[in-house]
Order: sequence, then C-alpha cells, then structure tokens
Amino acid sequence: MPKHALRRVMTATAAAVGTLALGVTDATAHATPVLDYVALGDSYSAGSGVLPVDPTNLLCLRSTANYPHVIAASTGAHLKDVTCGAAQTAHFTQAQYPGVAPQVEALDAGTDLVTLTIGGNDNSTFINAITACGTAGVLSGGKGSPCKDRHGTSFDDQIDANTYPALKAALLAVRAEAPGARVAALGYPWITPATADPSCFAKLPVAAGDVPYLRAVQAHLNAVVERAAEETGATYVDFSRVSDGHDACEAPGTRWIEPLLFGQSLVPVHPNALGERRMAEHTMSVLGLS
Repeated sequence: MPKHALRRVMTATAAAVGTLALGVTDATAHATPVLDYVALGDSYSAGSGVLPVDPTNLLCLRSTANYPHVIAASTGAHLKDVTCGAAQTAHFTQAQYPGVAPQVEALDAGTDLVTLTIGGNDNSTFINAITACGTAGVLSGGKGSPCKDRHGTSFDDQIDANTYPALKAALLAVRAEAPGARVAALGYPWITPATADPSCFAKLPVAAGDVPYLRAVQAHLNAVVERAAEETGATYVDFSRVSDGHDACEAPGTRWIEPLLFGQSLVPVHPNALGERRMAEHTMSVLGLS
C-alpha cells in the first residue's frame, strides 16, 4: 500500500476511535447517577409481617419486600434501610433498642433520597384505637358507636398535642442530617372503609358507628403528617385516594392492609406484600421516579 494511502487509513481509524471514545465519555458524563437512598420509619415502612424477613435485625421485623426495597429495585438506588417495627418519631434521634441506632444516623450530606412513614405509634395511636374499638365492638355486638362514645376526641387531642410537634421535630432532624436530600413523608393507607361493612365484622370487629370514627382518626393523623411535611420542605405522599377500596375489609388480592382477625400476614392491621408494592409504586409516581 502506498504511504499516502496508509496515512489516510490510519487517520480515518484514529478519528473513528476518537469519536467512539468521545461518545463513551459523553454517555458516561450524562448517565443518571445512582441515588443514595435511606429508608426511615415504622412497621409500615419496614413491611413488618411481610416475608421474607431481613435476618440482619430480627428485632425490627423488617421485610426485604417492603416498599423501600421495591423502590430501590425499580430505580437502581443504593438503599440503606433502617426502618423498624414499632418505631416512634423519638427513635429518629434516640436508640429504639440496644444495638439499634437512632435512625437519622444513617443519613449524611451525600444522601439523595429519604422516605419515611412515622407517627402512628406515637401515643400508641394505632394500637390503642384499634384495640379499644375492637374490644368495644365485640362487647356491643357491632351495634352503635361505643368506642367513640367512650373516647370522644381523646385520640385526636393526642395527635394535635403530641404527634404533630414530634413529627415536625423528626423531619427537621432529617433535614439537618441530610440537607440536600429529597424527603418523602408517606401517609398511611386506609385501614377501614368509609362506612361499616357487616360482612367484615368477623375480621375487623369494630361497631358500625365506630368504623367512620376510626377512619376519621386516621385521616387526622395523615393530615398532621402532611402539615409537618409541608412546613419542613418534605414531599407528602397522599394515599387517601389510591388506597380507597383496598382497606382491611376487602378480599385477599384487593386489600393492601390485613385485618385484625383471619388475615394472611404475621402482623395484623399492617400492609401485606401487595400493599407494600402499591405504596412503592405511588411514591415513585409522586416523586417522578417511575
């Protein structure tokens, strides 16, 4: 081959290689960075009762199929999951159990995304309300509103006086540890239907008049989660519409929340695997991650 022809071939080859390298470099430069994602929160975040259980911390009854794991698998995020069953807002800044650090210690300045569901265990709101209304419902044979008649506004009063300021303080603590993160505070999916379903009494023994009472207490809790989120720059993920018709009275395969009795989960009145998936999907939709 003549020298001038050889030079043309070599020049063309070098140009092609350079273009390829530039393309690779350009693609790398514009690749979506991996999200540094930290999941905080209580049993609704942990997926308590959903199998398989995370063996790294059995005290927290955390599932590897909870909504944080679903989000991480769908987005390719690097997940640090410190959710823990029975967590209260105080456990964001205080140890919940020996060897279980305050949840905000998982955060740092490099954290990109934080999700959390918290507040339902403060004042034992969920457990006290469900237990009180379930007991009253059994004793009344499902008639009337014995739980509302006895407890009145007490649950709501505790939410306003204690849960709301604790939620706001917890979210501010998150912001202090991860100032650049996008924070999503999730509401709680509906546990009860809007009105009593007589066929559900065996599974959720709440008197007919107390079903809307319990729903109103939950709506109030979600409202203060939303308020605290807005006041601290977090994004509130509202489940009031998308979880309607998926409460604990619905049939398996439709319900997101397991009933108090005769359910299919190790932990009653908590999201099942379907509920955790749907919570993940709606959260990703709200955050524009899907």
